[in-house]
Amino acid sequence: MPATLLDARTARFLPWLIAIAFFMQSLDATILNTALPSMAQDLGEDPLRMQGVIIAYMLTVALVIPASGWITDRFGSRRIFFGAIALFTFGSLLCALSPSLPVLVGARVIQGLGGALMLPVGRLVILRAYPRAELVRILSFVTMPGLVGPLTGPTLGGWLVEVASWHWIFLINLPVGIAGCLVARKVMPDLRSPLPTPFDGVGFLLFGAAMVLISIALEGLGELHMPHARVVLLLLGGFACMVAYWLRALRIERPLFTPQLFRIRSFAVGIFGNLFARLGSGALPFLTPLLLQVGMGFSPSKAGMTMIPLALSAMMVKPIAKPILDRLGYRRLLIGNTLLLGCLIASLSLIDQNTPYTWLLIHLGLLGAVNSMQFTAMNTLTLIDLHDENASSGNSLMSVVMQLSMGFGVACAAALLGGFKNDYGDTNVLSAFHATYLSVGLLSMLAAAIFFQLQAEPNRKAPAHRVEDPEKSPQGPET
Repeated sequence: MPATLLDARTARFLPWLIAIAFFMQSLDATILNTALPSMAQDLGEDPLRMQGVIIAYMLTVALVIPASGWITDRFGSRRIFFGAIALFTFGSLLCALSPSLPVLVGARVIQGLGGALMLPVGRLVILRAYPRAELVRILSFVTMPGLVGPLTGPTLGGWLVEVASWHWIFLINLPVGIAGCLVARKVMPDLRSPLPTPFDGVGFLLFGAAMVLISIALEGLGELHMPHARVVLLLLGGFACMVAYWLRALRIERPLFTPQLFRIRSFAVGIFGNLFARLGSGALPFLTPLLLQVGMGFSPSKAGMTMIPLALSAMMVKPIAKPILDRLGYRRLLIGNTLLLGCLIASLSLIDQNTPYTWLLIHLGLLGAVNSMQFTAMNTLTLIDLHDENASSGNSLMSVVMQLSMGFGVACAAALLGGFKNDYGDTNVLSAFHATYLSVGLLSMLAAAIFFQLQAEPNRKAPAHRVEDPEKSPQGPET
């Protein structure tokens, strides 16, 4: 359906519908972290072993993203978008009613199925329904609420826990979701491809099995307390599925993600850099609220407000990211910024009850700014050299890697935290947090060796318009 066939009402209200869906998803990604200790207490769980609630959502989103475009072309954008909002809303209700941690994790999977489809489908509709001259304006409008979500999420989550209960961080999705379903039926155009491309179902199953097995193995080291032999078997099984996928992708015509992408040096470095650098930064939204509440005794609302500089500085650094990239180039900026990011994460091991609150806010503000610069540079580097014929596949793979690496980061941080807690004992939890931050920071710094493989290109400039920063895209915000 070309843009000229959109009636005036649809053209006016469609961006609002997609913007609200983007806000729901981005708010849900951050509002949960501050509430984890209260949820653990109510469910009779250890607050340091609640990471499954976060990982289940991230892993589900990563699994569904590769199939979102094919599903939309097969069944139509209106039906899939309506179903995505309904599934997200139903999953939110199940989360609020969950009587135990396993049930809550299952409900988060259902919620993740809806969240994974809402944003890619919304972006696809905008790309197909509006003229190219309108895309920048429409996409900017749609993404703004998503940038507000990480800013308000932790504070709102902490406040709801104190004045009501943790259940309300899910219940607030219900009225918005119901309204979204009603509007979607009236406003969302029913777009689909007249000739849907073949879908690599076998590749999808192999790739998905690899992600699930590796994620469960990492969870087995932390929350699930699996024997090491079982963890090793799961890891080997996951890697075997991944190798089988890539060997198959080399011999078929239309794989889920083509290995030819990795012949582009900037894409290969960007993908692997994303994977390892985000192991540290992806753990921050999980670790920091726990540190503030469990390790330092902050109230949920104070912990949420303390997280504001992390998101606010990330937003403020966006306008200067491109000029800095133009001046320093990708290689110098990413090597230096990765090392600085690792140092800032590691230096959180020095935070304790005697740290001045003002210095804590400054530290988190600096960390948010450096983290945001890292995301922007890595994302742009990954996509900058892709051609039109492989841009969609490359962007989809990067989106999957972003979700996976953040989930792996949470799983690794939780496993380290649980191990250090056993070493230091229940009476010295703060030392376990310090050791975890130090380890995560050092792991993050290792990604600098990947960016060192970039060729020095002092005159190369960041693109002004060709590549859309996925951090601002409707596919999902950074956390």
